[in-house]
Amino acid sequence: MNTEVIEKLKWRYATKKFDASRKLSEEKLAILTEAFNLTATSYGLQPLRMLVIADDHLKEQLVPLSMNQLQVKEASHVLVLCIEGALDSTFIKRYFSKVEQHRGTPRHILTPFEEFLVKDFKSKSMEEIEQWMAKQAYLALGNLLTVCALEGIDACPMEGFDPEGYDTLLGLKEKNLKSVLVLPVGYRSEQDGFAQMKKVRRGVDEVIITY
Repeated sequence: MNTEVIEKLKWRYATKKFDASRKLSEEKLAILTEAFNLTATSYGLQPLRMLVIADDHLKEQLVPLSMNQLQVKEASHVLVLCIEGALDSTFIKRYFSKVEQHRGTPRHILTPFEEFLVKDFKSKSMEEIEQWMAKQAYLALGNLLTVCALEGIDACPMEGFDPEGYDTLLGLKEKNLKSVLVLPVGYRSEQDGFAQMKKVRRGVDEVIITY
């Protein structure tokens, strides 16, 4: 298979060294932010926010909070995917108000589903809700990685960081947010030897089961 999309997915890799002199254009950043906003989430609730960090001094401060991974310093921008500090009935009702406003869906159609979600989330523990929100963040990460590949943007998805340290440094607690994932983006350095390595994956015949 040799389609353009597949070739771009083969091109992408978890970039280990960025070219700090190359910056993403405002157009490329706009594509990433819009792609994040368009990511599918369960029930369409979007319990996510994303920080876009360009400030070099701030990126340097993130290094010791990122297991000393220099990608956060060298990348053009660092995207920090966050979940809401809480998902309550007010948050859910706000979403349904947007549905009513943008689609003109009658209230008698929306109310039963709205009430179901309010009741369902009230029955869950905070830990369960946070785990559910984190899954939505991973959906956004996957979407961003694909869009990066299609746009010729290098990226390095990272779980190896100190969430509490990030939250404190970036003032996320005051914003009622919690960091979940980090995605430095930019352009690979010619000195990154990983760029030339063959991609190692299990074969399609191993991972696909057809009925």
